[in-house]
Amino acid sequence: MGAETVKQLAVHNPSKIFFTGRNTKAANTLIESTKLLNPHVQVRFVPCDLSDLSSVRQASNRIAAKATRIDLFFCNAGVMALPPGLSKDGYEQQFATNHLGHALLIDLLMPVLQDTASLPGSDVRIIITSSQAATMGLTPKGGINFRALRTEQKMFGGRWLRYGQSKLANILYAKALQKQYPCITTVSIHPGIGYTGLQGNLKLFDRFIMWITTIGKRSSVEQLSWNGLWAATAPKGVAKGQVQGGEYYEPVGIKPRAIDYQTDTALEDELWDWTQEELEAWELKAGLKVRHSFSSSS
Repeated sequence: MGAETVKQLAVHNPSKIFFTGRNTKAANTLIESTKLLNPHVQVRFVPCDLSDLSSVRQASNRIAAKATRIDLFFCNAGVMALPPGLSKDGYEQQFATNHLGHALLIDLLMPVLQDTASLPGSDVRIIITSSQAATMGLTPKGGINFRALRTEQKMFGGRWLRYGQSKLANILYAKALQKQYPCITTVSIHPGIGYTGLQGNLKLFDRFIMWITTIGKRSSVEQLSWNGLWAATAPKGVAKGQVQGGEYYEPVGIKPRAIDYQTDTALEDELWDWTQEELEAWELKAGLKVRHSFSSSS
């Protein structure tokens, strides 16, 4: 889906496109295919493992060194239904990849985003890819189990509960970012249902269940990119068909009825504070200069 987003953006003549990932071979293939669509756009690959905070910092440094402005920031990457495990930094691996890695990347590139937002005529947007899993009750009790985020969180149905928890974090963090940085429009989106690299980790039984339950609901990879592209380009406002910062949208441009956890401001504040504290602690432990200017939203 990320590759399709790059391709569809490229035909509209952006100055530069940076994209991250772990697979250099796949990245080179994407660059070559994008050149066929538009040989004039600069497409640059930045290696990054979102589950590794050191890798995220290195990627942000590379991007900041080359990008004088960032107008659109797509948080597309993710993992789904992984078996129990911890990231290199000691966090539950789905939460580390789907939320914490993106949060650090956004934070480190925020100075560039803010500088861009201050330019005349700018319209900076952050689009965070979430999932319907966050709105279907596939989360632990309380929505996010903060006390267990440094454990493997082994439980019945744990793979899906851990995934849903990380996707709920995507929705809540978009809301928090909108409050903290109102000069930037931040939204979360569900791309739709389809087959991408996410399904590679599923067991055969889970793949069968997913295939059965999504008959007639699946979209092509191209269609899976449409909601994110809509969120990046539609007019801003509160009317139907317009983009409102802090909201969650399903394909295409539909704002569904929010569930309790999505509107839980206490949970949103707790996620914001937990995230800032963990990132700051990691930078201090790594002996890095802390660039954060954290403010509690509680």
